[in-house]
Amino acid sequence: MKAMTRRRIVYDITRLVSRIRDRTPNGIDRVDFALANHFIKADDPDRSGMMNMALGPSLLTPRAAREALDNIRKHWGEDEEPDSDPHYLEVAAALDGEAVSKRVSKGRSGQYREALAWVRRHGLPLGKSPRKFLADGGVYFNVSQFPLEFDRFFRWSADNPAIDNVFFLHDLLPLETPEYFLPAEYPRHRARMETVARRARAVIVSSCVVRDAVRRCLADLGRSDIPILVAPLPPDPIFLRRTTPPPAAGGAYFVACGTIEPRKNHLLLLHAWRDIVARLGAAAPKLVMIGERGWENEHVVDLLERCPGLRGHVIEASGLTTPSLKRLLLGARALLFPTFAEGYGLPLAEALAAGVPAIASDIPVFHEVGQMRALMIDPTDGPAWREAICAYAREGSPERQVGLERAARYTPPDEAAFFAAIEAFLLDLRR
Repeated sequence: MKAMTRRRIVYDITRLVSRIRDRTPNGIDRVDFALANHFIKADDPDRSGMMNMALGPSLLTPRAAREALDNIRKHWGEDEEPDSDPHYLEVAAALDGEAVSKRVSKGRSGQYREALAWVRRHGLPLGKSPRKFLADGGVYFNVSQFPLEFDRFFRWSADNPAIDNVFFLHDLLPLETPEYFLPAEYPRHRARMETVARRARAVIVSSCVVRDAVRRCLADLGRSDIPILVAPLPPDPIFLRRTTPPPAAGGAYFVACGTIEPRKNHLLLLHAWRDIVARLGAAAPKLVMIGERGWENEHVVDLLERCPGLRGHVIEASGLTTPSLKRLLLGARALLFPTFAEGYGLPLAEALAAGVPAIASDIPVFHEVGQMRALMIDPTDGPAWREAICAYAREGSPERQVGLERAARYTPPDEAAFFAAIEAFLLDLRR
């Protein structure tokens, strides 16, 4: 009997397709896209995508799934150079002092035109169950955690034991730190984990911290038998390409990257910046906050829009492409990441992979992900963050030089090894 070398896979692209409404990818989007990009090829008949529709799951042809992914990447502008990105150019102008605007937030156009063209080519994905595609066995792979809160979307595979449902779980933070999320997120995430306990053959996570949390949760739900693979996330290859940092734009600046919501702790940075501006005046460094406005962020928005001390020193930007993000990182004195909790913390890995110093929260997952290559500070210690920022901002800063040397010793997870580990894990489920 010929040994199995790979498995037939149906990859759920429901959430990715829905992200056509968003200008740029967030962390889950990046992971979801990277894995979809690996598994879905236009000419591979054994692997394809599916979408969960109102009437049930619907299989796409490999070519249709591939084109959907390509449309999303194009919409996000992932292949655009920063000099062609109007969002980047506006941020650069603000750093140079040539613009008074401190909020850069613009939409993109044309995404729905591409989607309609896709429907004309392939038709609406209705009535094509993945059950037949996986009738002889295979993997249903969900990386987005959507729509795990609705168990009915996963019943199609229940009567075929040869179908393995595999879920990538990014974190359990809505259960562990519900105070940072909207109230509805706790029961929603609990429902997701109940679906995993009921339907999963295996789980993949990105860190040992998340693995341990998932194990505890699944044990409480009576499923301590589910195998869990830890697969540390490789940064996008663009962050590994060594390029010359751009000339300093209007003086020293720092970058913070993440949705503006309570867990990311932007409030600490803005209070620190107000103190730094009061101390240094026009010589104070600038802060570029990259990310969409999220939830329960009234205090942060009030500071951004109404605090005189921050005017001209803080630039809020959303809609930047990944190449633009990298260029801003390269010119920054450091990435600032004062978050209270993370499942992984992809911006930290991306900055270090690009050789950029990082100042990050002293939390267990960053010990693991950052390999102790960042300066780590308690996320509640405002004075320590303020002093570290001032030290890194100074020209010829010995503290920043240490940060550069730390970043140079960072070893990012290997992309090929990441995909190989997942392929082997999926294959081993049937051995």
